[in-house]
Amino acid sequence: MKTSILLVASTIVVVALTAPAFQARAQVQTNVPEVVPGAKPTTVERIKIHGATLEGNLEGDAVDRDVIVFLPPSYGRETKRRYPVVYALHGYSIGAEQWSHEIHVPQTIEGAFAKGSQEVIVVLPDSKTIYNGSMYSSSATAGDFENYIAHDVVAYVDAHYRTLANRNSRGLVGHSMGGYGASRIGMKHSDVFGALYIMSPCCLSPMAGGGPGPADQAKERAIANEKKVAAAKSPTDLAAQSPGFGAAQYATAAAWAPDPKNPPLYFDLPTKDGALQPEIAAKFAANAPLSFVDQYIGSLKRYRAIAIDVGDQDGLRFDTIKLHGILDSYGVANTFEIYSGTHTSAVADRFQNHVLPFFSKSLCFSADCH
Repeated sequence: MKTSILLVASTIVVVALTAPAFQARAQVQTNVPEVVPGAKPTTVERIKIHGATLEGNLEGDAVDRDVIVFLPPSYGRETKRRYPVVYALHGYSIGAEQWSHEIHVPQTIEGAFAKGSQEVIVVLPDSKTIYNGSMYSSSATAGDFENYIAHDVVAYVDAHYRTLANRNSRGLVGHSMGGYGASRIGMKHSDVFGALYIMSPCCLSPMAGGGPGPADQAKERAIANEKKVAAAKSPTDLAAQSPGFGAAQYATAAAWAPDPKNPPLYFDLPTKDGALQPEIAAKFAANAPLSFVDQYIGSLKRYRAIAIDVGDQDGLRFDTIKLHGILDSYGVANTFEIYSGTHTSAVADRFQNHVLPFFSKSLCFSADCH
């Protein structure tokens, strides 16, 4: 019997993120490093940053976004000192607050400093939307979250904190959907960031299988989804019917196939009557980093350092290995590690013992660094 091979890019997030584990269980599965003796406390500030780039988004999502800022122990004491900044992007279905619990900050930040990492400011911006994730993309429907991170957030932090306002002193890291965001934003905005760490990135590939089973069953599922979308009266209505990862396909559609002339949801699905729409599928594919990375090799070579990691029990490792291989083939310097763990099990340990030490070594801690 014929098996479905629909190239439905909107299934990428569902396949990639639900296969390892639901993010709702991620905190339980995260191994927490031991508290480091003598670690000094950071200062935690919860603020809102206005997104000029998010204004007018057709979903009506908030343009004043929650952001958590962690100021290093010496910040309040050394009042003339300026610091590099690390921007850390959360994954799908969570926001900055839950991300902070999954990577166990401020404990892991304080632990990294106590173990010898140089002090930095750490910023966790919130990019959760009505469908549980922005994909850190540029969309009239969901909002331009790519430039919200790269411009609005960075500009605000530089204006309100004692930062070293230089690309060489800015780091970008993200996990899962945030790893996709770090890949995408990193490739396109090397003028803003100087070091890049990509953790277990989702959604790198432009193709995903339609799932096991006969092709007619895959078609039936696609038609049922189309009917659900057609019946929805608003984004709020559709989101209410699609809790958790059920909304992932709508998050990707809103991010990668926006359509201002298609109310009330303002996005297009990659199928119609169960059949693939090539012109819409092409829009999804155009947003896959493995499709566009070749265009940004020059930008990637500007980075002071790039690191990529993924767990050996994470289904995302296959595409992550491909990304590493492409960078190697072009001579883009990068470190790559497959560590022991699932999609979520090691994120706190990685953040303390790998991510922050990486930025401690790769960022510029001097005002005259070029």
